[in-house]
Amino acid sequence: VLDGKTCIVSGAGNVAQFLVEKLITLGATVVSMSDSTGTLYDPDGIDADKLAFVVQLKKQAASSLVAYTEKFKGTRFEEGARPWAIKGDLAFPCATQNEISAGDAKTMLRNGINLVCEGANMPSMPLAIAAFREAGIAYGPAKAANAGGVATSALEMAQNGQRVSWSRDEVDRQLASIMRTIHEKSLRAAERVDRRGDLHHGANIAGFVKVADAMLAQGVV
Repeated sequence: VLDGKTCIVSGAGNVAQFLVEKLITLGATVVSMSDSTGTLYDPDGIDADKLAFVVQLKKQAASSLVAYTEKFKGTRFEEGARPWAIKGDLAFPCATQNEISAGDAKTMLRNGINLVCEGANMPSMPLAIAAFREAGIAYGPAKAANAGGVATSALEMAQNGQRVSWSRDEVDRQLASIMRTIHEKSLRAAERVDRRGDLHHGANIAGFVKVADAMLAQGVV
C-alpha cells in the first residue's frame, strides 16, 4: 500500500525515527525530517544508512539536522522551517503540539497530501483538522494513531509480569493487532452515527465509550 508513496515526516526523535524505519521497510520514500532548528529535505529519500546517521546525530546534545546536509549531497536544510510546504502523498507530524496551522493544512492539500497520520500529541490545530476533514482526506487523529507508545508500554509490563522477553517481531505483531483493533473500533463508532470513514469522530466516540464503560464497571459513577 505504501510502496512508492512520498512521505513527509516532521520530528527527529524516537517517534519520527521509528516511523521512518517502518516506512522504509514498507517501501515508502521519506523525503523529510525536522528538528527545532529547521527541516531537512532529501529528494532521493532517507534510506536505512541515512536514518542511522540521524539516530546517532540525535544522541548528541544540541545537534542539528543541518549536519545531514553536510554529509549527504543533493540535500538541503531550511533553517527555522517546517516541512509542510514539501510536495508528497502522506504526512506524518511527529514533532510537537500545534505544528500544523490552517495555512499549513491548505498548502499540504494543494501539494497533494491525501493522508495525515499524527504521531505527535495534537500536532494539528483545530482549523487544520477542519480543513483535512472538509477535504475528505484520510485523517488519523493522535488519540488513536499514536496510541502505540502506550500500548507498547503495556506489552512491556506484561513481559515484566511474566518474567519473559519477547522478540522484536513478537512485540511488533502484538502492537499491530492492537492498532488494528483501535482502527476498527473507531470506524464502527463513526458508522453508528452515520459518519462513515470519519476516524476523528469515531476515535472521539470510541475513546469516550471505553473510559465510560470502565468507570461504570468500577462503580465510579
